[in-house]
Amino acid sequence: MARTVSEWVARNDDAKIPNGVKQRIVDRQGGCCALSGKVFGPGNKPEFDHKVALWLGGEHREGNLHAICKEEHKAKTAAEATVRAKVNSNRQKHLGITVPKGTIKSPGFLKAAKADHSLTKPLPPRVRDVFGRNIARQS
Repeated sequence: MARTVSEWVARNDDAKIPNGVKQRIVDRQGGCCALSGKVFGPGNKPEFDHKVALWLGGEHREGNLHAICKEEHKAKTAAEATVRAKVNSNRQKHLGITVPKGTIKSPGFLKAAKADHSLTKPLPPRVRDVFGRNIARQS
């Protein structure tokens, strides 16, 4: 008997994937992990992941799901989380929700030793004032 529905589509993003759909996905992949090619069995159970993540606009439907190994799922999720954090950070900065943290605090450059600006000989006594008049010497 042929299927009446072409593929399963969830009513919302939190809907549980039915066991029949899970079986069809594993059968479609030949009983192997979509990323590593390892065969599923008692020690290697399939986990179901979205090919295009929901936060990137992927749909919760049979065509967007694939069966992968636990290790591959962890690695893929970690990579997506890193990208999602960066995207969210840039979006928040763009919208003005968060302000950049500012400059990097560092000790700066080493201070150069100050040169000795004292004169080697004292100045001669003044002979004239600022107006050019002779100054009388007082002894």
